[in-house]
Amino acid sequence: MAWHLTFGASVSSVQETNQSFPTLSNFFRHRIKYQLLMFSFSSLCSTALLILALVSSVGISSAGNFNQDFYITWGDGRAKILNNGDLLTLSLDKASGSGFNSQNEYLFGKIDMHIKLVPGNSAGTVTAYYLRSEGSLWDEIDYEFLGNVSGEPYIVHTNVFGQGKGNKEQQFYLWFDPTADFHTYSVLWNPQRIIFSLDGTPIREFKNQESIGVPFPKNQPMRIHSSLWNADDWATRGGLVKTDWTQAPFTASYRNFNADACVWSSGASSCGSSSPSTSAANAWLSKQLDSASQEKLKWVQKNYMIYNYCTDAKRFPQGFPPECTATSES
Repeated sequence: MAWHLTFGASVSSVQETNQSFPTLSNFFRHRIKYQLLMFSFSSLCSTALLILALVSSVGISSAGNFNQDFYITWGDGRAKILNNGDLLTLSLDKASGSGFNSQNEYLFGKIDMHIKLVPGNSAGTVTAYYLRSEGSLWDEIDYEFLGNVSGEPYIVHTNVFGQGKGNKEQQFYLWFDPTADFHTYSVLWNPQRIIFSLDGTPIREFKNQESIGVPFPKNQPMRIHSSLWNADDWATRGGLVKTDWTQAPFTASYRNFNADACVWSSGASSCGSSSPSTSAANAWLSKQLDSASQEKLKWVQKNYMIYNYCTDAKRFPQGFPPECTATSES
């Protein structure tokens, strides 16, 4: 729209110029109009190229449309993209669940998704939302939302895999009802840390500690995945509570996807190797928790964390993983 208005202004200025040369022949008047139009067009092209160069140097900011940014991977019609791409729903019944993936792969980014989880008696169901790379030595950043019987809280299960090695689980209750409305579930992933946040409140920070031998996701691009599936052999109270299929179909909803991220394509990152990480547009590349965010993180972990692998002595009788003893992995 801005370009159209600028071009319109240029035409108007040409018309005014034409009126100021009443004694010139038609040939010279048309030639001047042509040269002015070409100058205006050239300026527009230069501006457009400058904008494209700036965008490519700082990565991609994408306010998503599900038709363009995602594709349904399984479910035989149980996953649906609605409202001209503004809404996506996954459903689960006794025959099958459903899932979707992102079109793009990302290598670092701040990625947000608004999700409304399965309401009512969701015991036995799992809504998974995660980033994952390909191959046998994959990287992965996980949210899994474990359903529960009506009136009991959801459990948010988080995990991080580096080069195929996970076992870094932390679990939380929520301080809000995730089924009554949409809430924002975010992953900030840069070369120094991974931060999990709910509605802007951090719940977990996993730092890069490769210096002590802890694998960290930093070399493999990852797609966004999500699925809704039955896991009543373990999801609710260790499998004691089974899925009540009389409540099916179970439905989770997604909207307002946004990625400020480096898109990986044809072996290269959209951010480039010379991107200044201090610029405002890609400040997330070097972002860390400020003092206020650290206090929020401590509040969540004090009041809502229900499992931390770094305190599970029975699980690690030979000693805790190195990241647990080097710092308080949070």
